[in-house]
Amino acid sequence: MLPLLVLACLTGAPGHCEVREQGAWPDQASCQRAGREHVPAPGWTREAWTCGDGAFWVAEVAPGVYVHRGQVAEPGPGNGADTANIGYVVGEEAVAVIDAGGSDAVARALLDDIRARTDLPVWYLVLTHMHPDHVMGAGVFLEAGATAIAHPAFAAGLAARYDHYHQAYARDVGPGWSAAEGPPPVSETPEAIDLGDRVLELRRHGVGHTTNDLSVFDRDTATWFLGDLAFLTHLPSIDGSVTGWQQALRAAADRPAARVVPGHGPVSAPWPDAAAPTLSYLSDLATGLRAEIAKGTALIDVVTGESDADLPGWLLSQTYHPRNITAAWRELEWE
Repeated sequence: MLPLLVLACLTGAPGHCEVREQGAWPDQASCQRAGREHVPAPGWTREAWTCGDGAFWVAEVAPGVYVHRGQVAEPGPGNGADTANIGYVVGEEAVAVIDAGGSDAVARALLDDIRARTDLPVWYLVLTHMHPDHVMGAGVFLEAGATAIAHPAFAAGLAARYDHYHQAYARDVGPGWSAAEGPPPVSETPEAIDLGDRVLELRRHGVGHTTNDLSVFDRDTATWFLGDLAFLTHLPSIDGSVTGWQQALRAAADRPAARVVPGHGPVSAPWPDAAAPTLSYLSDLATGLRAEIAKGTALIDVVTGESDADLPGWLLSQTYHPRNITAAWRELEWE
């Protein structure tokens, strides 16, 4: 196995921001730039790329496009449910936020970053899908005057789960965690939104990662917020269709973009290269399960045999791989 990359940085301490066996960066800016540009090659794994002393870091990945990198971890007391990539785009007249994070605190931190850079109003909150790490902070932006936009299937999907999400996060993250008591009201999905001489295209996708995947494409910089259609470092999680996800991602890979912002992993990555790890995992999973189904293997035997899997190139595989097996099996056994 290739060595594990671990980057650790100490603010204001030249020579203390390094990837073991991979060199060092003399200052914070260089370290952050390396974090933005690094995309793990197949076979590599690494821990979360951090540059600083725990401060809420937001990177400008393209002119006027800002992204906060969530930790690659399950939501818990140590991270305050800050486990998804979220960001915003600044136009001439207004700001659009893409995803709200897993708590009010995460959302407020992003709103504080916006206010430190611009006094423009936040007109829109675009929610890329219904999972709690991306939506639980929505109330903060609604209170700030934003209109929430999501896929047409978003509202029904989130309504069925919101109480469970709220209770689970309150339990798992613990004291200090807070979020709105009910799901955010969302408006009909337009094809595009204009922030004032800056147009963001809203692209609906078929059933893939979830039943309600929506992506945001900034025409000015060709930056594409893909939400959880693209995972890097964090093992993909299936809550829709393993075959549909492959179709959606292959279709997306045929569309040009300068960079994408994945739902988890580095703050940006080149496109379409960033599609490859997720596609490879989903394809291998489907191929392997079809073979086991054809042999008549019982699902429980497959899950048990893979429960301790440590998949090269991915973090959290022991948490998500068994779940993915179950979700994909239910779909593939009826092909």
